[in-house]
Parts: sequence; C-alpha cells; structure tokens
Amino acid sequence: MKLFLILGAINAMLAVGLGAFGAHGLEGKISAKYLEVWKTGVQYQMFHAMGLFVIAFLASKFPQSSLLTAAGWTMFGGIVLFSGSLYVLSTSGIKVLGAITPLGGVAFILSWIFIVIVAAKSL
Repeated sequence: MKLFLILGAINAMLAVGLGAFGAHGLEGKISAKYLEVWKTGVQYQMFHAMGLFVIAFLASKFPQSSLLTAAGWTMFGGIVLFSGSLYVLSTSGIKVLGAITPLGGVAFILSWIFIVIVAAKSL
C-alpha cells in the first residue's frame, strides 16, 4: 500500500531531523537523562519507519490482507504514542506522559504479530 510507503518515508525523515535536533538543539538544554529518552524515541521511530516500508512491500505481495493494513496503522499509532510521548516527556519533564509510552510499545508488538500471522498464513 502506497500510504505506508509514504508514512514510512515521512517518519524516517522526521527521525533524522529529530535526531539532529536532539544532538545539536537540545544538548545542554535538557538533562543527559532526558536526552537519552529523546534518543530512544528517535531510535524507535526510525526502526518502525523501516517497519512501515516492510508493510508497504508485503502489501504489494498480499494486496487483500486486512491484517497488513491493521499492522500498518497499528505501527504508525505506535510511533505516535511511543516516540511522541518520549519527545514530549523529554522536553517538558511531565512524568505522567511516561504512562503513554507502553501503549505505543504494545502497538509495536501487535503490529509485528500481525506481520507474523500474514507470513504464517502464506506458507
């Protein structure tokens, strides 16, 4: 599905930009602890941007798979929840936002499970 290719590319671009911003714009402005939190958000955003590329590729092989569509939206939602909450947490220091991060992690896990199911069904 082209949409997941586009979302993957946008998220990869954002991860590069946010990584550079963290390294150059936030250094010395937030604590080392929160800079590490920011870096974790960037890492997971990039990993899952690549995951969106995988989903786009698989969608071309299995165009009728609603599970791949679910995997794509779940992975994108995971990026927003996981990485987004870490970005806001690291710049605001509002610790309650840390409670949102695991929801993004669960979304990531679900999206990968959906991909496993699609692959297993195709054997």
